[in-house]
Order: sequence, then C-alpha cells, then structure tokens
Amino acid sequence: MVTSNDSKGAAAATATEPEQEPGKAVATEPVEVDLLIIGAGPAGLYAAYYAGFRGLRVAIMDSLPEAGGQVTALYPEKLIFDVAGFPAIKGQALIDNLVEQASPFDPLYLLNHRAEEMDRDEAGGTITVTSHRDTRVLCKSVIITGGIGTFTPRPLPDAEEFEGRGLRYFVPRLDELAGLDVLIVGGGDSAFDWAQSLEPLSKSVTLIHRRDRFRAHEHTVSQVMDSSVQVLTFTEVARIQGHDGVQTVELFNNRTDERRTIEVQAVVAALGFTADLGPLTRWGLTQHKRHIVVDTAMHTNLPRVFAAGDIAEYEGKVRLISVGFGEAATAVNNAAIVVDPAAKLFPGHSSDPG
Repeated sequence: MVTSNDSKGAAAATATEPEQEPGKAVATEPVEVDLLIIGAGPAGLYAAYYAGFRGLRVAIMDSLPEAGGQVTALYPEKLIFDVAGFPAIKGQALIDNLVEQASPFDPLYLLNHRAEEMDRDEAGGTITVTSHRDTRVLCKSVIITGGIGTFTPRPLPDAEEFEGRGLRYFVPRLDELAGLDVLIVGGGDSAFDWAQSLEPLSKSVTLIHRRDRFRAHEHTVSQVMDSSVQVLTFTEVARIQGHDGVQTVELFNNRTDERRTIEVQAVVAALGFTADLGPLTRWGLTQHKRHIVVDTAMHTNLPRVFAAGDIAEYEGKVRLISVGFGEAATAVNNAAIVVDPAAKLFPGHSSDPG
C-alpha cells in the first residue's frame, strides 16, 4: 500500500480513490525523495515529522498494513506512561498524534512494503531501496527505524480466505468491532487486552485458548474472567464459515474433541508475531544480537545509512519510546547534512515553526 496525504504528494503518488487512510494509492516508478525511513513505528513517524521540519522530502516504508509498528499491532488500547509531556496516553492515540504531527510535511507512506534490496551508488551519492512488491525508492539517505525487524502475525491455520473479510490480526480501532459478536483466539496480553477493551463495545466477546494457562498479565486475566467475556480453555478453531465474510466458527475441545458452532462476525487472531531483520541482514550492516550498531550520530557502518529506535545498538542503549524520539531527531539532523552538505547540523530552536 502506498499513499500520500494530500495533493502535494502527486509527484510521488497517484491516488486510486479519494484520499483516506495511509495505504490507498499507487506510487509511480521510481519514487524519488531525499530521505527514506524504513519502519513506521513511533521513532519512524517522529523522524518523518522532523525530516519535514528540516525541509526534506520523505517516504516511510513498512511491512505492516498500518502505521504504528508494535504499538498498533500489540497494544493500541494500552496506556503508555513514559512519553514526555503525557502523564498517560493510549498507544493508538500516540500513533495518531505522530501521524498528524508529520502530516503538514506530506510524507509518502509505503505500507505493506517490506524493504528487500538496497543498492548504493557511491559516485552518484544515491541509494535505491526496492520493496518486496518491486517498488523502488531513490533517495540520498536512509534511516532504519525498524524496531525488532519485520513484524509478521502468526496466521490462523486454514483461514487465509477470511483475511480482510472478518478475520484480523490486530485491532487498531475498537469501534470497527462495535456491536458485533467477536471471537478472540489467543492467551497472551494482546488477546486479553482486546477482550477487556471490546467487552463494553461489542455485542458479545468469546475468548478461546488452546491451554488453561495464559501468558497475559494476571490482573488483566482476572478482570476478563470477572466480565461478561466467555473464556473457553483447551479450545481451538476447527473452521470458519461464511459467504461474504465470517458468519460462524466451529470450535473443538482439544482434549475431548467435543465440537460447537458459534455465530460471530469478527475473529481476532491474537497468536503473536514473529520478528525478523530479514533482508537487512544482507545489506552489510554491522550488527550485534539482532540490532544495528550505530555511532553517536546514529550513523551505521554504511555511508548515508542511519538507524534509530529499538533497532539501533550502542553502549548504554536504553530501549524506550522516548529514547527513540531523541535518536530519530539526531539521525535526521545528521542525515540532513548528508542530503545537503551546505545544511547546518543545528536545526534551530524547538519553538521555531519550521
């Protein structure tokens, strides 16, 4: 998915329908920008804002279909308490604010695009990054903010035909499931968080898990157990049925093979995610324990390539969202000099509008 937020991005993207969420347009080939940010989590989104503040044309590439990275995928409704200036803020609200903060500078979102290949033209001072969907991005610098790598949900077996038709792997906006009968599959924090959050909004919520032990926080489990959510243990999905979307789900008890069918219009498969640096491991980046080594300027060992956020590694590293914001700003300011050697490292005071 590729999108530009408004008509300013027409040179880089051609809308296929009225402008809406990121992910509703098709890029011309190739995309040409000053800076490519790989990873649309909090650090990447803040980097997009800051790069726009520095006057750079920006594209953001991410393998997930929505901006937000781990926050959107795992805990959009959880409160985050360690972001400066917010005593508490829900994960999705933070992501929405970051997208809004960057929007005046019209970054180009390439969602559902996994960064696959990187080719560097040292003489010409350019980098070409190609996604797994063969979209090419030509840029002068790259900032990798990929968190823990490509984030892929573990699929619900034999249910591919219902993906996007009632079956989903994360719930960035709860109101999408308001008034529906919802089945949640899983026993971890995401499953119980969504069950707790959806319980007052949905018509009914059923949570199933293949065991009777849960990985979720004990307090959340207790709250869900005391709510109207129906929790079924030793229970798995046999098959999903429906014509235009999910209508019924056949469940089975994995100890007794007893079967039952329930009516639902939505299935949330909270089976966890796999994370992998994937193609990045082939780019020649110096790594340490699945992280990319950087210096104090957030520069990697490759010319014109920077890293920030959870994926970056240096002595004394602390992996917090708030730390990632500072690293993103440092990376952008140093990348700005790479893009334009006449630029200054100091961007101006924070009260300057840009």
